[in-house]
Amino acid sequence: MIDIREFIMMDGMCIVAIVLAGMPGSGKSVFSEIARDQGFEVYVMGDVIRGELIRRGMQVTRENMAYMARELRRLYGEDIIARRIAEEILARSTRGVSGCRYVVIDGSRSLAELEFFKKSFSSVVLVAIHASPLTRYRRLVSRGREGDPRAWDEFTARDALELSMGLGSLIAIADIMVVNENIDLESFRRTVSNVLEYIKTRWRCSC
Repeated sequence: MIDIREFIMMDGMCIVAIVLAGMPGSGKSVFSEIARDQGFEVYVMGDVIRGELIRRGMQVTRENMAYMARELRRLYGEDIIARRIAEEILARSTRGVSGCRYVVIDGSRSLAELEFFKKSFSSVVLVAIHASPLTRYRRLVSRGREGDPRAWDEFTARDALELSMGLGSLIAIADIMVVNENIDLESFRRTVSNVLEYIKTRWRCSC
């Protein structure tokens, strides 16, 4: 089997991967939405787990998502979700998408995933989004998405699960830290737009 990075180079394709990390409610979905609106390819790591649940005939719930995330990593390695996302990104090259590509990978949770991305793509930019626990809790409760916590103890339990996968270590070494605290949504959207423009300037395709 050919190495993913070798495949990229042979195909003359440059991929700059913007890997997005953040605790639940920090603002990752808004970042991805803005990136998509600006023409970036967006891949959500949680979609891999949702797809696996559907394939197995299991209901997509927060509990099942957590179970499947652990089970896939136990069976196939800590970087399994990253590997599947990379395969999906590269599959687009066989459908006529080539040249310089900027992709956003939403929801990385561990150093093992980051290391796989670094081996797979031309450049990797790790962007972390930070907001305080209380701010994130209020956002999650107010948005009312299925599976979001309704009480503080549910929220802290979910945070503990995320951190147990290595998310804290990932956030600590981010190339760019975006603070989404004490600002309104429109201000955050402008910040994200500026960050995306900066990345395109700072991390240019070099193939």
